[in-house]
Amino acid sequence: MQTGTLILSPEQIDLKIQRMAFELWEKNTDVKELYMIGIAGSGQILASLLAERLRAISKLKVNLEILKINKERPLENMPELPWKLDGKSVVLVDDVSNSGKVLLYTLKPVLDHFPKKIVIAVLVDRRHKSYPINPDIVGYSLSTTLQENILVQSDGEKLTGVFLN
Repeated sequence: MQTGTLILSPEQIDLKIQRMAFELWEKNTDVKELYMIGIAGSGQILASLLAERLRAISKLKVNLEILKINKERPLENMPELPWKLDGKSVVLVDDVSNSGKVLLYTLKPVLDHFPKKIVIAVLVDRRHKSYPINPDIVGYSLSTTLQENILVQSDGEKLTGVFLN
């Protein structure tokens, strides 16, 4: 069990994911297929939940992929993507956008494949950008102090809470 102030309960997370899925569909009405790439960890769980919802509300073919990146040193062992993304619609998914660093570095291997478009989706946007990354789809925006942390709690393939510490 996580400590801190509960920001989003499981029910609130579920509602955010439903809204985010509809927003993703709206941004991709011009395509038949998209690649949902979740950043390993809670990002991949969120991507899986978004893909499931998107498949339920649309006829989009959703390819779910996982991108493993060293969040502390993102240039070390930069991943080579095995997927053919040329001309495809791509959705990069992470749980929390803080400085924008991780999302910026995950763009590099994706851009090497010349996708048609890229949409960034996060459950929580902290608004402490050090890098020029602004998510396109946000479940919840929150201004915090730099000393505070946002923790996304998961249980298997479910997101069970978002906490401010």
